[in-house]
Amino acid sequence: MAIIRLAREEDAAAMLAIYAPYVHDTAISFETEPPSEEEFRQRVQATLEVGPWLLCEARGGVLGYAYAGRFHARRAYQWTVEVTAYVQADQHRKGVGRGLYTSLLGCLALQGFRAAVGVIALPNPASVRLHERMGFAPAGVLRAVGYKHGRWHDVGWWQRALGEHDRSPEPPRPLASVQGDAEWRRALEAGVALVRA
Repeated sequence: MAIIRLAREEDAAAMLAIYAPYVHDTAISFETEPPSEEEFRQRVQATLEVGPWLLCEARGGVLGYAYAGRFHARRAYQWTVEVTAYVQADQHRKGVGRGLYTSLLGCLALQGFRAAVGVIALPNPASVRLHERMGFAPAGVLRAVGYKHGRWHDVGWWQRALGEHDRSPEPPRPLASVQGDAEWRRALEAGVALVRA
């Protein structure tokens, strides 16, 4: 049985083992060298100050993770997050990415974020399919903005509403103020129900 939970700093090594092949072998990440375990741990900690960093695990192993970070630092962007998911190579097409995104988007809505943005290095049909299944709509393409593995890559932007765009929004709530309540648990359980691991 799979579970989806908040990542902890001590999960960094297991998540880095998932991420490093994407860096080495693909242009899905535009990093050219994987971060150190300490740098990855710091990324987890910094992300959790804003929004959820979730991981999916089953049988004692991490199957994938997804998180939401600041879209931009300027204050007017505070209701928008950039979301990302990475899944262990042998767990593709088992509902892990969809489950993680279902839980992540539910948790972000509880915090009061209004929009999520996915940034996808192209071509990446699996990521495009995941985002569009999750209700993201294409928002534009930046042509030839990244160079990796001997070629130029476009970057696509996808966007999804998380809540009403009212005229006087309250600032998003801190993660600590929503985690653990019944709605939080329902958001995590909704994602778990989609995982076939």
